[in-house]
Amino acid sequence: MIAAGLTLLLAGVVGFLVHALFFRALARIAEREGATLESALATHVRRPSRFTLPVFFASVAFSTTAREIQGGEIVVRILSIFLIVGIAWLLVSLTRVVQEVVLSRHQIDVSDNLQARKIHTQIDLIRKIVIVLVVVVSGALVLMSFEPFRVVGTGLLASAGIAGLVLGLAAQKTLGNLLAGFQIALTQPIRIDDVVVVEGEWGRIEEITLTYVVVRIWDLRRLILPISHFIENPFQNWTRTSAAVLGTVYLHVDYTVPVEDIRRQLRRILEESDHWDHEVCVLHVTTAGDRTVELRALMSAEDSGTAWELRCHVRERLLEYLQEKHPEGLPRFRAELGQAPGSNAQG
Repeated sequence: MIAAGLTLLLAGVVGFLVHALFFRALARIAEREGATLESALATHVRRPSRFTLPVFFASVAFSTTAREIQGGEIVVRILSIFLIVGIAWLLVSLTRVVQEVVLSRHQIDVSDNLQARKIHTQIDLIRKIVIVLVVVVSGALVLMSFEPFRVVGTGLLASAGIAGLVLGLAAQKTLGNLLAGFQIALTQPIRIDDVVVVEGEWGRIEEITLTYVVVRIWDLRRLILPISHFIENPFQNWTRTSAAVLGTVYLHVDYTVPVEDIRRQLRRILEESDHWDHEVCVLHVTTAGDRTVELRALMSAEDSGTAWELRCHVRERLLEYLQEKHPEGLPRFRAELGQAPGSNAQG
């Protein structure tokens, strides 16, 4: 028994030494420029491997002498459970390493980030799915290492007809959200940092989980929606294929306004603005009412935030121009004063 204890202790010490030497060498490599993989391994795998390596060495060393020692099978079973937990922890940490390495090559903080947002969304959802699978499989392996749980599991499977139906109905919403998460990961109607209009609110997709989506609204509120909402309900995605969007400015002016002059002024305003992408500059008369006409200025920008700033700038400058150069073109109320029918002018 003492020899078995010494074997476990020695194997654990060897595991710690291997871990220390490996990560000391890895830390030196991670200090080099561009060593993203090594840096991610040193950051995320150090702690789980510090637990898993000693358990692995102890399990291998003790399994050869377990039969000769009283109670050795119990020790082997405990070591096996620890090893399963350690490997699961290690696999979860490796998903973080893969995510960090892939995302380091696809920066999202650039103007044309469509491909990067696709990768971010896929990696984030796939990582969460893998974590769920690892936890479920490792938990099942731990339970299967105990004989009583196998018997109980067989009995539950034999009599799970009604219980399974009840649980299935109760978990219908949750399962629907999980399936919607898989569908979004594959088809990507939304991605991380997409600009959307949903439930009447304008915002950006901040987080996508397996069950819900967080939308960061323009005023910094957060709109939390079940992920199935984006499968079952219509919404606007302004960056589905490109970040570039068109902005509109509407003006209601008098019939006497010189439209061509306003059109030339719009071009000058856009050319002086840093927000315009030099693609679209159009001014149309879209409506002629009984008192005013409606002018629609159409312009383009590289993304929705820039388009918003451009619209505000153009609207302000056009109003200033009308007030200074064409005040007669501002909306007026016209009334015709005359004698009422049947009245006597001489009293």
